[in-house]
Amino acid sequence: MTKPSPASPALQMDRTVLTCGSEFDDPEQRLWWHRQTPEYRLQHMLLLRKMNYGDESSARLQRVLEFAELPRR
Repeated sequence: MTKPSPASPALQMDRTVLTCGSEFDDPEQRLWWHRQTPEYRLQHMLLLRKMNYGDESSARLQRVLEFAELPRR
């Protein structure tokens, strides 16, 4: 397990409990998530990914964008 950085709190998940089902079965829960901003939902998704896969999980998702200048035809 990786050591948490001082800037972020230690995040851990209790993996001894397993439930099957959808969080969106509850209409109130579904409405609550739909009321949240896309930025908030993305931040929460990133938090869940970090809890499940650790701090190194975001390093694999980095992308590099390059522009190539092509000769005119």
